[in-house]
Amino acid sequence: MGGALAYHGGLAAESQVAAHYQRQGRSIAARRWRGGGGEIDLIARDGATVIFIEVKKASSHARAAERLSRRQMDRIYASASAFIGGEPAGQLTEVRFDVALVDGFGKIEILENAFDQG
Repeated sequence: MGGALAYHGGLAAESQVAAHYQRQGRSIAARRWRGGGGEIDLIARDGATVIFIEVKKASSHARAAERLSRRQMDRIYASASAFIGGEPAGQLTEVRFDVALVDGFGKIEILENAFDQG
């Protein structure tokens, strides 16, 4: 039951974060996109920039932030590389990696450029 609850809570958090980006005028290009490295929670577009968004939900923003590991960042990079391979500018596409923290009250904190490439 705990796993199913966490799964559905994660889906709800992703939907909240997607709506947050859309309110800022960004379009959602993909949800739960799977590439060579694994899954990317959300992919948004801001003009020519592609934003890869990892959503982390926990009781507090600090706890949510602790849930992002180096290994997970490396997997996101690999999947992001596969995604932008299909973009018109290919690997030269301007990208950004954000982490969206969602606390137990549904409050969202976006960390733009949360981790550097490589």
